[in-house]
Amino acid sequence: MSKIEIACFNPESAIIAFENGADRIELCDGLSEGGTTPDFETAKLLREKINIPIFVMIRPRGGDFTYSDEEFTQMKSELIQLKTLNVDGFVFGILDENDEVNVAQNKELVELAEPFPCTFHRAFDRAKSLEDSLEKVIECGFKTVLTSGQKPNVSEGKESLKKLVELSNGRIEILVGGGLRSTNIEELRDFTKAGYFHSSAITDGGAFANPGEVVALKDK
Repeated sequence: MSKIEIACFNPESAIIAFENGADRIELCDGLSEGGTTPDFETAKLLREKINIPIFVMIRPRGGDFTYSDEEFTQMKSELIQLKTLNVDGFVFGILDENDEVNVAQNKELVELAEPFPCTFHRAFDRAKSLEDSLEKVIECGFKTVLTSGQKPNVSEGKESLKKLVELSNGRIEILVGGGLRSTNIEELRDFTKAGYFHSSAITDGGAFANPGEVVALKDK
């Protein structure tokens, strides 16, 4: 059975996702920046209201995925703080100045997050080399990689997504996301053979998940 993770940029969307059958929530802030670390109090409040898994984004700002020493220290500090809320996992991804997976920094954060699992987010789609990047993400200890197949969206990236599912060979979950909607999820599931899918379920260009879209994604 396929599962659905909903990217939620505010508490309202998280409640909508929870009430309409989402399997997991990726909690972030900064919709216009593609997702940043959410406010501690927001995460705390939602943890008390929601009993499905909540994975929290750790990203200090929008833009690229290469961080200064100060930003990396901030990421570690925020992860440690959010870990006290007993969330279910974390989402982050760090590249080096050559747009390759920064093994040392990612591994340090993965170890800091233990025993909670981590997802390498769509920084993967900015990284060089599909196969080498996948192996590095696995080496870092991530349990999941969120990707559109290193293309602008999942429909354009479906060939690469299928390849990633094959290459992963059960070693890591390929989480298909980036332009995923109820209108294309069936085709992508059948083509890629992936089992986990990711969408904001925002259909009107606004800021909130559409309850009907969450239901439709889950149904399909």
